[in-house]
Amino acid sequence: VQLQASGGGLVQAGGSLRLSCVASGSISSLHVMGWYRQYAGKRGDMVATVTDTGSANYADSVKGRFVISRDYAEDTVYLQMNNLKPEDTDVYYCHAADGPVDYWGQGTQVTVSS
Repeated sequence: VQLQASGGGLVQAGGSLRLSCVASGSISSLHVMGWYRQYAGKRGDMVATVTDTGSANYADSVKGRFVISRDYAEDTVYLQMNNLKPEDTDVYYCHAADGPVDYWGQGTQVTVSS
């Protein structure tokens, strides 16, 4: 499975962005998909995840502002980012897991200006 992330950009504080992660194949077998942000130059902190049963989990810093969703028809996972803050600035990575196998997409830069 290959993951293609997009949707990053430059936005003012309080604005919104929607990140998209398109899988090269069906996402039905991917029991969890999510977004991580860069930490110390490496993929690190979990931002949001969603399981194949629809259970979502969010980092405390984004609860109430970000929404993760899966579109099985489009083989895509989205991250709707609302009320963005300067501290949300980072490189965001799409992740998926199929059992013990992990897949990562390339990062997409999100920059929030104050």
